[in-house]
Amino acid sequence: MRKKPFNAFPYLLLLPAVLMMLAVNLTPILQGLYMSLLKLNQYTLNQFLDAPFIGMDNYRRILFEGHSPIRAGLGFAIRNTILYTLVVSIAAIVIGLAVAVLLNRDFPGKGVARSLLLLPWIVPSYVVGTLWGFMWQRDVGIVNVVLVDYLHLLDEKPFWLLGANSFWAIVIPTIWRAWPVMMLLFLAALQAVPEDQYEAATLDGVSKWGQFWHITLPILKPVIVIQLMFQFIDNVYSYNIVSMMFGGGYPGEWADLLMPLLTRQSFSYWMFGQGAAVSFIMMTLMLIFVAVWMRSFRRSLANDE
Repeated sequence: MRKKPFNAFPYLLLLPAVLMMLAVNLTPILQGLYMSLLKLNQYTLNQFLDAPFIGMDNYRRILFEGHSPIRAGLGFAIRNTILYTLVVSIAAIVIGLAVAVLLNRDFPGKGVARSLLLLPWIVPSYVVGTLWGFMWQRDVGIVNVVLVDYLHLLDEKPFWLLGANSFWAIVIPTIWRAWPVMMLLFLAALQAVPEDQYEAATLDGVSKWGQFWHITLPILKPVIVIQLMFQFIDNVYSYNIVSMMFGGGYPGEWADLLMPLLTRQSFSYWMFGQGAAVSFIMMTLMLIFVAVWMRSFRRSLANDE
């Protein structure tokens, strides 16, 4: 059989786009890596990339020296980021999936309902942080007014932006903004589920819950796993809502996340080299997480087959 000649023309057409994507993505990464190897602080900032080269010293100070200003509050930020990521990601997936299942049926005003439910996702995250910051105010915030003055669910108005309550003050707005896009993605995936499978299951006497568990969930499994991974990544790097809600200042030990802490400490102490080192460590850990997650996902699909 005659071998088909290699046609390089399609690859040449793709080459400019590939080079542009590499430049856009690799340039900041490589620059950040190089910055993490420099003594870049308030005294050498005017030199920027010509600052003194100190190798892995920034990494050593962050990982092994407890007196580094970047490490102040790092334990609280890691704890909060892990809890925040788990709670927000799982809640957004569950709420989005539940609402998508409810909307995946015919009823009057379905299109209007879908459009209205997408409104929280349309609002920019920094606006969400600002608005909810006002809503959480103790005396005049709408949350306390509704809970205490109208519904009488609480005896007194709590401080939502202080103490352990501040954790939920950042979690709830993030969930509120995140679940609509999950709903949209799940709704699009549900459109591809064959109706004859549900009809056959109904004829066999399978309950609605059984149909959801044995038909809907297995078909949506790839979407759920991928979106859960994206949610983990987005929430680990969450910044806008916390920063805007607390005005860029210290939000307390229960509301501080890794990215706000990194930004605040790096700019407060002008320790940009160490800040770049922490950023690169975070990026490396997230790359490892994505690799392990995708490998586990492929293995689970092979087992399903």
